[in-house]
Amino acid sequence: MADSFQAPRGTRDILAPESERWRLLVQRFAEAAGQAGYAAVIPPMFEDLGVFERVGEATDVVRKEMFLLAEREGEARQALRPEQTASVCRIFAQHRPATPWKAWYAGSNFRYERPQKGRYRQFDQVGAEVLGTDDPDVDVEVIALAWRFYEQLGLRQVKLLVNSLGDGQGRADYTAALRRHFEDNVDALSAQSRETLQVNPLRVLDSKRPEDAEVVAAAPAMVEHLSDEDGEHFARVRAGLDALAIPYELSPRLVRGLASSTRTTFEFAAEALDAAQNAVGGGGRYDGLVADLGGPSVPGVGFALGVDRILLACDAEGVFAPPPSAVDVFVVCTVAGTDSLVLVDELRRAGLGADRAFDGRSMKSQMKAADRSGAKVAIIIGSQEQEAGVVAVRPLRVEGEQRSVARADAVRTVQGLLGTAG
Repeated sequence: MADSFQAPRGTRDILAPESERWRLLVQRFAEAAGQAGYAAVIPPMFEDLGVFERVGEATDVVRKEMFLLAEREGEARQALRPEQTASVCRIFAQHRPATPWKAWYAGSNFRYERPQKGRYRQFDQVGAEVLGTDDPDVDVEVIALAWRFYEQLGLRQVKLLVNSLGDGQGRADYTAALRRHFEDNVDALSAQSRETLQVNPLRVLDSKRPEDAEVVAAAPAMVEHLSDEDGEHFARVRAGLDALAIPYELSPRLVRGLASSTRTTFEFAAEALDAAQNAVGGGGRYDGLVADLGGPSVPGVGFALGVDRILLACDAEGVFAPPPSAVDVFVVCTVAGTDSLVLVDELRRAGLGADRAFDGRSMKSQMKAADRSGAKVAIIIGSQEQEAGVVAVRPLRVEGEQRSVARADAVRTVQGLLGTAG
């Protein structure tokens, strides 16, 4: 008996109609990003391990979750990408496009973590990055791009959380104050957070473990340590969001995973989902990552949105349902020859979605297939129709009665029924 294989743990197969909704979501994002002047970039699925190590050694992504590829003698160690911001920065460092460089992306990432609802070891994101400017209006633009995208999908229960991580001396002062706070309460922290504290105190703020909650809640807030310059930058971001009527909530302990994260940081939470798994996207500003990858010292800001979580949120709100079938016409043919083959090709060349049955099935079987296809119209060719040089056009999901038309008029007749005649 042959082995029975299944998708690897932490992955799943996406079939129609969900696969069509997935494709349409990416298409909608591509259109929104293109309208805002962002051009598509397609990074490799794997990179030199060093590219992702620049994300930050304190992150679980770097320490525990990367899929490493088997090494060949003499080659640098490589890893499947766990996220795409680092790859986009590597692309900028390598190709040096004119600034500000506005790029969007979509595709799979890979993280070795415990699978749960809406979180898989292979997961897709859409995202956008802007490199080469520290203008706070750009921060507002990228937040607005994501926010309007959620709106276009029909989501109305998304909450925007914002914070500033500061930069320069203010950031250093805050990090020191944070370290003192956690070291004073180290016995109350989880073992994982004590380990993280040694590398980056900011990442302890991101802990969702119950045993850390009280200590994290009592930690000092970054906004209390912002320099005048950082405070002005954050004030302009908030003013921009207010001007666009985008509601937000200040979240003084919100941090990002990138070691190079600075100033504006933000997260989108779907309130229709359980609080433990309601993050549907996030991002922020980062400086230094491009320089760490061999490029010039340029600032950057961007976001990544999780496709799985977004679709779960859409289901919870009852919006953005799978698209209807792309099949307009189903050809039912019970005679031998090439009649159905040629007619389906003519329909497709006329811009109509067309399908047919195979294997010489009965009329009853083919009509069932026509109904399952979601087609709006069926074209029937039996022996009588073939002899008379006609076809029978039967409306399935449009108004009208079945009628016989000349074979040469088949496509035009269907276009008339569907309102697509050119």
